Amino acid sequence: MFWRLTSLSTSSPVESILDKENFSLEELLDEEEIIQECKALNSRLVNFLRDRAQVEELLRYIVEEPPKDAESKRAFKFPFIACEIFTCEIDVILKTLVEESELMDMLFSFLEPDRPHSALLAGYFSKVIICLMIRKTVPLMHYVQAHQNVLRQLVDLIGITSIMEVLVRLVGADDHVYPNFMDVMQWLSESDMLEMIVDKLSPSNLPEVHANAAETLCAIARNAPSALATKLSSPSFVARIFDHALEDSHSKSGLVHSLSVCISLLDPKRLLAYSPLFHSFRNQHMYECPVPVDPVTVGAMLPKLGDLLKLLNVSSDDKVLPTTYGELRPPLGKHRLKIVEFISVLLKTGNVTAEKELINSGTIKRVIDLFFEYPCNNFLHHHVENIIMSCLESKKDDIVDHLLRECNLMGKILQTEKNPIILADSNQPTSPAVGKRAPRVCNLGHTTRISNKILQMGNSQSCIRTYLLENTEWNEWQATTLHERNLVENVYRWSCGRPTALQDRTRDSDEDDLHDRDYDVSALANNLNQAFRYKSYGNIDTVEDPRSLGQDDEDVYFDDESAEVVISSLRLGDDQGRLVSYGSRPICRHIYICLNT
Repeated sequence: MFWRLTSLSTSSPVESILDKENFSLEELLDEEEIIQECKALNSRLVNFLRDRAQVEELLRYIVEEPPKDAESKRAFKFPFIACEIFTCEIDVILKTLVEESELMDMLFSFLEPDRPHSALLAGYFSKVIICLMIRKTVPLMHYVQAHQNVLRQLVDLIGITSIMEVLVRLVGADDHVYPNFMDVMQWLSESDMLEMIVDKLSPSNLPEVHANAAETLCAIARNAPSALATKLSSPSFVARIFDHALEDSHSKSGLVHSLSVCISLLDPKRLLAYSPLFHSFRNQHMYECPVPVDPVTVGAMLPKLGDLLKLLNVSSDDKVLPTTYGELRPPLGKHRLKIVEFISVLLKTGNVTAEKELINSGTIKRVIDLFFEYPCNNFLHHHVENIIMSCLESKKDDIVDHLLRECNLMGKILQTEKNPIILADSNQPTSPAVGKRAPRVCNLGHTTRISNKILQMGNSQSCIRTYLLENTEWNEWQATTLHERNLVENVYRWSCGRPTALQDRTRDSDEDDLHDRDYDVSALANNLNQAFRYKSYGNIDTVEDPRSLGQDDEDVYFDDESAEVVISSLRLGDDQGRLVSYGSRPICRHIYICLNT
């Protein structure tokens, strides 16, 4: 074998260091190939690193901040290499760590509150802990259960994203890492960890703490059913979350992230909605919440709807946001957008009590008003459209009647269609720029889909059909404007190479369409004639300008017969394997020569 030949093989630099009588751990850490040798399970190297003294020294690089005057190797390279050695998942090294309580104490000493917690070392600490969760789950969980203060220290540092990742793994985001997953979840639910995380949503904490606490709670909700998820969805915890959300009206961060947790409780698998597969089926409404929502959880949220509705009132907000199209007085804000999203998900649950409360409180009417008051906020339009779709698809006639009559949805759509521009109205939060032409509203695409949905549901629901028959203005508009718009926006009718139906698409690429394309030769000839008459291609290399040869405009004439020759030659060239590109220079030169022969 080639690599066994003594004269041709080269020894590893790591082996050279190990051959010395006296060498230090720093010499090994400074060698570039140490990680490669660890992954190759170099027996001499592994036997050296598994020693307790070496494991302790590796831990010091991870949990202790380097001195201020330390060299860059001590501050950056050695901690990185030490972390990588642990995450190589060498069993004997990890076994030395978890079987020595003093070493485990040293590892978790990083969480002590009186120590600095740099983001760099926090990342290394997180990687080592997650590695132990995967490879040494039982001894690690035994240590955590024996040291209850570890949970509190982790939650206190939840504002550090790397520590938050440890908590997310701990609460079971990857349940396959636990061989005794149910026992661990039961123990965590009996501890006070969940209360501590929920209290991190308090307005007194920083926004990054709110964000990471909400992410951890959402991970618990997505892991339903589990003991922790059941505890989180209980009425007492739902009320606790809303108390933090509404504790301080000036803390928008706490409100936004608290509502994110409530949305996850209503729709635990909501992150699936952001996958490409979901968007491909959005119009077919094939996405449904796979986990039924406990009516008790929904009932605990309904008493807070009145307080959320007050926050949707923009009249008392004096903020001004200049935009490219005008001004927003005030801007909608992320917190109001999150409230609308929460209402959308709440309606999606189909809870009858929630629908009645949303009707009686006027919440649905208010969000529809926001849809037209902020005609350029497409995030808002998306959520309001989902609210309207949920109302139209509801089996209850009262919510449909509320939508069409009391909210006057169709009347507002018709009013927007008559004047599809942003009007200068002091009573509206959106105003156009002074001295410029008023821009068009940006929600016409959403209103078109809503209108089509109303017509579709009118065929199956008698209450909608009755209201449509009463509204003559709507019938005239949908028979003319809406019908023509649907024809124009039907992409399968476009004659630009797109197939007339989705099932007709059998070719592997668009290049195959070139052979079967039906060219309008007369139009092509006229376009080419005009293009070369005005010297559109007069800068082609190695081809002289026809005017320099004494030719006048009438000499550059491209008839139908010449066009046929050009198109045939292009097809022939493509059949012979040449690169055919309408913007390529060889084809332009070819056409130009044909025009002048």
